[in-house]
Amino acid sequence: MKLISWNIDSLNAGLTGTSTRAQETRNVFKTIADRQPDVIAFQETKLRKDPLKKHVQALKEIFPGYDYVWRSSVEPARKSYAGTMYLYRNGLEPQVTYPEIGAPSTMDQEGRIITLEFPHFFVTEVYTPNSGNGLKRLADRQLWDDRYREYLAGLAQKKPVMASGDFNCAHEESDLAHPANNHHSAGFTDEEREHFTKLLQAGFTDSFRHLYPDKTGVYSWFAQRVRTSKKNNSGWRIDYWLVSNDIADRIQDSKMIDTGARRDHLPIELDIDLDV
Repeated sequence: MKLISWNIDSLNAGLTGTSTRAQETRNVFKTIADRQPDVIAFQETKLRKDPLKKHVQALKEIFPGYDYVWRSSVEPARKSYAGTMYLYRNGLEPQVTYPEIGAPSTMDQEGRIITLEFPHFFVTEVYTPNSGNGLKRLADRQLWDDRYREYLAGLAQKKPVMASGDFNCAHEESDLAHPANNHHSAGFTDEEREHFTKLLQAGFTDSFRHLYPDKTGVYSWFAQRVRTSKKNNSGWRIDYWLVSNDIADRIQDSKMIDTGARRDHLPIELDIDLDV
């Protein structure tokens, strides 16, 4: 089974925009489609509400043979903010849920989680809230982390789980290029890293580290506003495929997918030996 997850930073821009960056995004879409994954997860879709006809048509052209479900941010949360989407192969018929986890503030209304339930496992994606400039959302973020961990552990009590997304946390110093300068930066605070450790201790395996425990210099995010971030490999690994410990031995590969000149997040791929 092949699964791909990507924080795309605006589905509308990627599907219908005319900028150089939009074309770069469509090139990545083609790369993903050529790999013929069973499931594709998108985060940070930023749709105002439902996909428009132009989005639907573009999705059908780029990803023929897939059904899709989505979740957008709704009031009282900001519109055109956050949001998630799944594409899955025609013929797969997962039960789709849009969970609310008892998160603080408007986080449950920001379209951050979708879960697909298959007969023998769950596939779920998350766009974890960023702690924000000046760590102004760090307290709420820690509550989110607690609620999300409880949610994921609850799923795992029923059947194995594969969880992907932008977790907005570089777990270890080997997961970012410049750890010494970032201990008080959102995504690498002691609090966020401790909560990620607790998530793994709740019964989950970081698929990339499972296969490559000592590998360094491999990142999933490069600052878009820093023109040299990707050229200099000055990145962070904040996107993950986590799997329940009891299926970790079935992981075949876990890797980043190159996006060429496009900075920001890289898609991440999980290959695992499971029957759909």
